[in-house]
Amino acid sequence: MGKRIDREMAAYRGRVAPSPTGLLHLGHARTFWIAQRRALAAGGALILRNEDLDPHRSRPQFAEAMLEDMRWLGLRWQEGPDAGGPFGPYTQSQRRPVYLQTWRQLLAAGWLYPCRCSRKDLAQIAQAPHGEEAIYPGICRPPEPFFDDSTAFASPAGVNWRFRVPLGEVVVFEDSGVGTQRFAAGEDFGDFLVWRRDDVPAYQLAVVADDAAMQITEVVRGADLLRSTARQLLIARALGLPSPAWHHCELLRDARGERLAKRHDALSLRELRRQGMSPQQVRRLAGLHD
Repeated sequence: MGKRIDREMAAYRGRVAPSPTGLLHLGHARTFWIAQRRALAAGGALILRNEDLDPHRSRPQFAEAMLEDMRWLGLRWQEGPDAGGPFGPYTQSQRRPVYLQTWRQLLAAGWLYPCRCSRKDLAQIAQAPHGEEAIYPGICRPPEPFFDDSTAFASPAGVNWRFRVPLGEVVVFEDSGVGTQRFAAGEDFGDFLVWRRDDVPAYQLAVVADDAAMQITEVVRGADLLRSTARQLLIARALGLPSPAWHHCELLRDARGERLAKRHDALSLRELRRQGMSPQQVRRLAGLHD
């Protein structure tokens, strides 16, 4: 699936990519520490990217807190919003030109189409078999690839833009964390958003564009993003971009078996610090061994 980065030829470049939409928790600590450990073992660089795309949920105070908490934990990065580097800016809200260029490339190649479905329309869509997300049923999907011959869409604003997945194709990728993964387009996920009607690029498009531009050779992140990897591989292939290696980490769960989220303030790094825990104690609590 797509071209792979030749890791024998390219120096290792990993990344951590928190979103400033809440306080970091134990699950973040575990994933980010593993990312740092893999970068150190490979003798490579770790890049910090501030994924503040969502203007409604991102907050400057959370961006400041995540940097402070990550440093306190013992994480160190060689490039990032605070450190600079050759592939900046490292804050997504400052990278709009990169995303617009990516949107235009996909649109020109017939991979995108405008979607005017309302939230009410989408709320009536049946849930996917896995219960994780709704699969878009193709209400606005044209029978043939969409080409904007009239150049009516000089900007993506005003409508949702969806990526036209190759229905029935099985996306397969090797993952060094959880093993070989297979997802069928149209069954495990449908045509997905790459740009929102409120003129915000979606996660899938931004991550592919940024990982390529920053020359990331391995993505380390939580296993809740496995299905996103399949979608991102399709975007990368459509753009002719190389694919990084993948390492997805098992998720930490609370006492009820639910995966940790930013709403679990009791397990936030900020709260654990307030309780007097040391970085070493927090790392052990997250199942990490120095």
